[in-house]
Amino acid sequence: MTAETEYAEKRWQALALLCIAQFMVVLDASIVNIALPTIGTALDFSQDNLSWVVNAYVLTFGGFLLLGGRLADLLGRRRVFMSGLILFALASLAGGFAQNDIQLIIARAVQGLGAAIVSPAALSIITVTFKEGAERNKALGAWGAVAGSGGAVGVLLGGILTDGLGWEWVLWVNVPIGLITAYFAPRLIAESRSEGEARNFDIPGAVTITAGLSLLVYSIVNADQAGWGSTETIVLMLIALALIGTFVAIEQRTADPLVPFRIFRLPTLTGANAVGLLVGASLFSMFFFASLYMQQVLGYGPIKAGLSYLPLSAGIIISAAVSSQVATKIGFKPVLVTGLLFIGVALLWWSRVSPDGNYVSDILGPSVLAAIGLGLAFVTTTIAAVAGVEDEESGLASGLINTSQQVGGALGLAILATIANSVSDSVSDPVSLTDGFHAAFLTGAGFAFLGLIVALTLIKTSDSKAMIDRGA
Repeated sequence: MTAETEYAEKRWQALALLCIAQFMVVLDASIVNIALPTIGTALDFSQDNLSWVVNAYVLTFGGFLLLGGRLADLLGRRRVFMSGLILFALASLAGGFAQNDIQLIIARAVQGLGAAIVSPAALSIITVTFKEGAERNKALGAWGAVAGSGGAVGVLLGGILTDGLGWEWVLWVNVPIGLITAYFAPRLIAESRSEGEARNFDIPGAVTITAGLSLLVYSIVNADQAGWGSTETIVLMLIALALIGTFVAIEQRTADPLVPFRIFRLPTLTGANAVGLLVGASLFSMFFFASLYMQQVLGYGPIKAGLSYLPLSAGIIISAAVSSQVATKIGFKPVLVTGLLFIGVALLWWSRVSPDGNYVSDILGPSVLAAIGLGLAFVTTTIAAVAGVEDEESGLASGLINTSQQVGGALGLAILATIANSVSDSVSDPVSLTDGFHAAFLTGAGFAFLGLIVALTLIKTSDSKAMIDRGA
């Protein structure tokens, strides 16, 4: 038996390994949220700096995704995947041992860098391992279930670990997972890279886009404190946009660009990334404000709030599995459109929550609709984003869709937090807080419905139907 055949027979085991890695990466964006008050007390954080335990991770994750995806294409997808896992595990270990706020924030930033390397490399490996059609859709269904439910599970696991073992374990839990996954990677995953491309690395392009995206994410997450109309925010955003504009100019002139702009000639890929940005904005804000509503208005404790997410997590897993199968039969576009409709309706329902609400009508009901929508939309957005992409550019396509979702999440959360704070005039009055949440959820629904319009207009029905033929 050749090595190629042996790896092909192990591809479903490899998929499980890749999903574990992605689950860890997604989990870490939310697992620290419940632990923040405990971390603040233990390390003597100021209230202003405490948010940077989350923001530092989001900043480097969103800023380095494109670079991580292209590194996987050029240097070897398995090699880059393993390197990212080891970096992530070591940063998690260091974070748990942090003695002050600066040490923890730096560790979280390095974690985000590791995540930006792991996530696009893992998705790229799936794309080149599973042929386009039914098999890849099934694999991406598993990927979507893991990615979609990770945020909800993170809230629950964060509460359990913080109460039972201490805040350090929300970071240390990653260490054995990351190292064991890296150990098994060469035994289950074949090495692959873009054989036809030169190894000349686009340093100017890499520097400008990474700096531009990082600064853009920073200016967004910092705007809630500095103010959207402040000189600081405006100047930072202008510099970020100038860097991104410089990147575009560099890419159009260099022989070996980091992002070959020919990839945007695929309208479905472009549309999928626009939808990914809007779904990210809806998804991040939904988890954030639902958690605040349960704890600040309904008075739930951390573990009860986490347990309240279980129907949402289970629903995402089930609907993601169904999504991949249905997309194979009828195409990904109608499934994506249906998912976005469900997300929009769920957020509209959440925009009607009551200050004296109850679990069934104000949490469970919209959670079920959101779970169906997220499972359907997340999987099909990813399928659309890599449909028709050549193997040598799979890392790039994976980095693009991950970047769209992360930047969308950061942008959406910052905008909606500003809206909620402007409507609510008290941090202790349940009625005032609920008014702010109403406005935030309503705006989130607007993002989802805008995504629905983008999907209908930009994603080509012919590409969706072509996948049916390939899956037959």
